[in-house]
Amino acid sequence: MTDELVLVTGGTGFIAQHCMLALLRSGYRVRTTVRSLSREQEVRQNLRAGGAEPGDRLSFVKTDLGSDAGWAEAVAGCVYVLHGASPTPSGDQVREEDWVRPAIDGNLRVLRAARDAGVKRVVLTSAFGAVGVGHRKPLHRPFNETDWSDLTGRVAPYQKSKTLSEQAAWDFVAREGGALELSAVNPVAVLGPALGPDYSHSIRMIKNMMDGQPACPKINTGLVDVRDVADLHVLAMTDPAARGERFLAISGESIWMADIARILRERMGKAAGKVSTRVIPNWLVALSALRDPVMKAILPILGVNMNATSVKAQTLLGWRPRSREDAIVATAESLVTLGLI
Repeated sequence: MTDELVLVTGGTGFIAQHCMLALLRSGYRVRTTVRSLSREQEVRQNLRAGGAEPGDRLSFVKTDLGSDAGWAEAVAGCVYVLHGASPTPSGDQVREEDWVRPAIDGNLRVLRAARDAGVKRVVLTSAFGAVGVGHRKPLHRPFNETDWSDLTGRVAPYQKSKTLSEQAAWDFVAREGGALELSAVNPVAVLGPALGPDYSHSIRMIKNMMDGQPACPKINTGLVDVRDVADLHVLAMTDPAARGERFLAISGESIWMADIARILRERMGKAAGKVSTRVIPNWLVALSALRDPVMKAILPILGVNMNATSVKAQTLLGWRPRSREDAIVATAESLVTLGLI
């Protein structure tokens, strides 16, 4: 056991909850932020599903990334901060500024509070969206941590917000951070065990396949298990070598959606009876995109190889992720166990 206190922002989030589980297993005390204290029992129930009964080693503070209120209280006494909370526009906002400005301001708000409270290091949960999108020419190598998304290309508002908010975080620490240290983790599509019915966008991809999605668009994606993402956060938090570094979190090489479907068919038996391995031709996706905004959104990534490498995290920090196959199966098994399929 350690008396060191770690703040995990956005306690209702999928990655955040697995980070809390990893920290609790490692003996830390954990404080987390929520926008409404009414969700404390839901968070505790999800942690229980993940095998933890933290009792008073877990505490909650009400905060919102859009306001200064509560942040001084949230970071008080913390040695580290894992900042994964991300403001998500509610309703039907389509303007970029509904995504970008809140993301930048939220990061700066947390970093400023952490610096003022004497926090040693913040680990920022960024995204592959800050690394591998918008590039006009295909790379003939895997994406790595030196790459940044090209915002002059076709970049969705969420990915733009991740790119600009991560850059703003690095700029803040360089200019005004004082003794505060920063590391960043940039996961690809995050799979792994869902802890409850409120799960990530990436897990929805597996659920849609299990529910009988008729075919797979020709989309390529990197995969990583959420438990390994959480472990990487803890390594980036404590290892001196992680100071000032960003780390891509990917297991092995990227994979096509049809291959994910094949793995589900092979490994999940009857539960994957509705999974289709058919591939939708690109021309049909393009035709559908004329009337379907979901199809329109995937047009820029059709047929694009999204491979990336986690060699840096493995060599510098000793990170050892599970296989992508195991991540896929763990996701599907959790959905079955929770009765969501």
